[in-house]
Amino acid sequence: MAVSAYVLIEVAPEKTKAALQAVCKINGVKSAHAVTGPYDIIAFCEAKDLKGCGELVISKIRAISGVTRTLTCVAIEI
Repeated sequence: MAVSAYVLIEVAPEKTKAALQAVCKINGVKSAHAVTGPYDIIAFCEAKDLKGCGELVISKIRAISGVTRTLTCVAIEI
């Protein structure tokens, strides 16, 4: 079953623009935006399963230079 998630990304000062460009290039990231508030970027991601979602966040998003923290909010059906 496909998994959708919103990933809130905190970035080191002065690295937001470069990090946003890198996030947008990741396969599975459907959209990403710089935002105000406690996080700097919010990305909407899709993966084939929960494991794939975890790999996308851990191996790809967190590997981007300047990314200091992420919070992943998995979308659910109600």
